[in-house]
This record gives sequence, structure tokens and C-alpha cells, in this order.
Amino acid sequence: MATQRFKYPRTPHLPWSPGVSSDDLVTEVPAALSSAPVVVTEKLDGENSTLYQDGLHARSLDGRHHPSRDWLKRLQGEIGYQIPAGFRVCGENLYARHSVAYEDLASYFFVFSIWDETNTCLSWAETKAWAMRLGLELVPTLYEGPYDDARLRSLKLDLQRCEGYVVRSAGAFPYARFSEHVAKWVRRGHVQTDDHWMHGVVTPNGLREPGKKS
Repeated sequence: MATQRFKYPRTPHLPWSPGVSSDDLVTEVPAALSSAPVVVTEKLDGENSTLYQDGLHARSLDGRHHPSRDWLKRLQGEIGYQIPAGFRVCGENLYARHSVAYEDLASYFFVFSIWDETNTCLSWAETKAWAMRLGLELVPTLYEGPYDDARLRSLKLDLQRCEGYVVRSAGAFPYARFSEHVAKWVRRGHVQTDDHWMHGVVTPNGLREPGKKS
């Protein structure tokens, strides 16, 4: 029996995010997020992708073939048996270059959340443990600690190399309450349509040379 598939929810923008477009969601900072420890991670410029024990999909669940997904399919084939039934691993597929060019990646797949068989997003501590167990990279962490509005607003980012950041509750939370626990900040003018890369020649991002430290 195939594992049930879930589309990754839309992440609302923080009120001060400059990259909001006309059809984006914007949220006042929810109490569930502002009253608890949070993790702030870099928002990587790739394709939102989900791995299961028995397959994978991009955000749209359409299942159509695209050459930028071949590397990720091989990865799923190598590690899928280690993903528990009912679990799913969500992350960014960075194989294809979008708007940000990456030249020194540790991998083409970076995990940002893992969900269990009850459709609960694991805590960040559990997510890190599972990523290590599966041999997967995590999205870079910019801050961990109590929610601090001023600190988030003053984060220094290299906007030539960074799309933005995502704030999530450090603890676990259910799928139905995603918008209360996750929000994002996106740079002004960031290209968010698929048209600029999915319909052209795929240009791979660069992987780090074996043995080279970050």
C-alpha cells in the first residue's frame, strides 16, 4: 500500500518581508510562534521536495518528470528504506540553478522538516537527529533561541547569495496548525515562478569538492 502523500503547506510571509507578491499570504506573528523557542534557517533557492519510504514528489504532487529531479530520485532510492512507514522528509532540491547560484554545496538536498505517521512536524532536535541518521544535510541555521522580533528584523544577510529566512517553532506541531508555527522573510524582487528554469536547459549548481571543508 502506497504511503499517503501530502502537499507542503504554503508558508506565510512575516509582516516585514519585502518579497510579498499579490497572491502571497502574510501573517501577523502568531502567538504560538512568538511565545516559544524558535529556529531561524536560511531559505534556500531550490524546489520544495518531499521524500517517502516508497517515493517522492515536488510540492505540486504532479509526479511529472523533470531532469532536475533525477539526482533526488537516486537519493530516495538509496535511503528510502530507512524512512519509517508514514514518515516524510521535506527539503530543498538544489540540483538546478534558479535565481541564486550555489557553487560549494555539501549536497543537492537540504532538509528543513520531517513529519511522522501522525502528520506531526518533528521538533527541530528530532529533525536534526533523523537527518544525521539518514545521512542528510540540514538547511543552514541562522539563529536558535527565544523569539526575538528585533533580532529577526536586524538579521544581516548577503542578498546576492541568500533568498531569505524561515522562522519555525523549535517544538513539534501538527500539520493543521502549520501557519501558526512557520513564517518566512523573502528578499525584494526574488523570482518565485517556475517558468524561468523548468522550461529551459538545466544548469546544475556546484557541489563541494570531496574532502573540502565549508
